[in-house]
Amino acid sequence: MRSRVQAKKSHKWLWWVLLLVAIVVGGGFYFVQHGQSHIGKPQTVRLVALGDSLTYGVGDQKKQGGYVSQIKTKLEAKNNVKVKTANFGVSGNRSDQIEKRLKTQTKFQTKLKNADVIVMTVGGNDLFQKLQQEMFVSSTQTVNQDMAKALTTYQTKLTSLMHEIRHYNSKSPIFLYSIYNPVYVYFANVSLISKSVAQLNQVDQSVIKADGNTYFVDINHALSDGQYTTKAKRQKLLDKTKKVNQSSLDLSQYNEVLNGQGKSANVYISNADHFHPNHKGYGIMTNHLYRVMMDHKKQWEN
Repeated sequence: MRSRVQAKKSHKWLWWVLLLVAIVVGGGFYFVQHGQSHIGKPQTVRLVALGDSLTYGVGDQKKQGGYVSQIKTKLEAKNNVKVKTANFGVSGNRSDQIEKRLKTQTKFQTKLKNADVIVMTVGGNDLFQKLQQEMFVSSTQTVNQDMAKALTTYQTKLTSLMHEIRHYNSKSPIFLYSIYNPVYVYFANVSLISKSVAQLNQVDQSVIKADGNTYFVDINHALSDGQYTTKAKRQKLLDKTKKVNQSSLDLSQYNEVLNGQGKSANVYISNADHFHPNHKGYGIMTNHLYRVMMDHKKQWEN
């Protein structure tokens, strides 16, 4: 009698064990079939780029869209993300012109509202259009006063542009590129251009500090210095360009460089205009942007 009871208990336990195994195996199979598709599924990152010719990609001899296409490729290759880009760069735009487009273009506004990442180039046209005007002025004191006023005006315009961007998107991080001196390797001893570039970059950093979620991507020396990457190489460049006046720049010399034919003296600058980055130069911009984005990954990655 006892053996029959024990046998029934054993069968009962065996049945429960088999049921448990079936549940585990069945659940595992369901997970593999239905749940696995969600594991490792790339996050979609919507990146909106706005600004001037550097965002548009002028100078990229491979016609691949400059840093915008390169950062998409780099992010997708190194991070588990799918990047969708929208490029609102227009050649020649100053800060106020970028803002005017944003205020009037509904597509621009919609894309910005839905952006996870915002990247911007601005300030180069504000500065270099003013510098070209100042090259006709012979008085150093007048030039310095005019440039100081121009920088104050730019600060007001950039602040207004930042407010307009935040009107449409208050949460996503903004990555703001610095400007650089495209003719430094020709006029390394001319202080006016390099000093003005540095001052405008300081204005940028001052303005974005108030935002709290905007990050500076400094490409100034990387693109300005080009292949002159060491102290010794930079000194050699300074010695080589000593023939150029150290405080001013003749307009004809400046235009001669920008309108020059042949290979640029800076390996990262376009041979076509000696001003914009070439494909390699946009690679430098991309690498710097990527590093800053990784430093603030939590701000844009879910």
